[in-house]
Amino acid sequence: MVEFKNISFSYSKDSGVYDIDLKVNDSEFCFLVGPTGSGKSSLLKMIYFDILPSEGEIDVLGYNSKKTKKNSIHKLRKKIGVIFQDYKLLKQRTVYENIALPLHINGVGRKKIKDNVEEALELTDLLDYQDKYPDQLSGGEQQRVCIARAIVKNPELILADEPTGNLDPAAAHKILKILEQINKEGTTIIMATHNYKLISDRDYRIIELKAGSLVSS
Repeated sequence: MVEFKNISFSYSKDSGVYDIDLKVNDSEFCFLVGPTGSGKSSLLKMIYFDILPSEGEIDVLGYNSKKTKKNSIHKLRKKIGVIFQDYKLLKQRTVYENIALPLHINGVGRKKIKDNVEEALELTDLLDYQDKYPDQLSGGEQQRVCIARAIVKNPELILADEPTGNLDPAAAHKILKILEQINKEGTTIIMATHNYKLISDRDYRIIELKAGSLVSS
């Protein structure tokens, strides 16, 4: 599914990730943990080829960071759903329209869009919110819209970058429950978090980073 082969990448002398060897298998749910600045977001960005390693290489869903041409990266991204901490929702579009957007971009037909969006709305408990706009929603509700948008194209892999970071405990637990349900249906999930309390009672693999290096896996 995902394999880092001795990769390194640095933004500056004191910021980056170094000598990472790591493999994530199909249908795994794993937590990427570490303090702010440890390299969690950098690793996630490398998985969808937003940044590429300066050393080593990455294999993701059959795509290799050294061999994949820039004009083919969009094919990989069709297979990946990304959940951002800061939501990245379009304020002038309804919940339904925000969720449907990736399908429109990919040229999916109208009926398929309707079916997929309704399924995503139901899974994230948002059927009653589909005509609302992001500014009318709470933080937890907006994050659920982000999850629905990520899963609407039925991705093989979901990357969640601190999806509970700005939420109260109740909303955070609801987000995690939704992700667990998605994982049970076979989707691989890599979730970055610094909320150790939230994940302490979960029996999932923990990948720990510190100062850009892999501490444990």
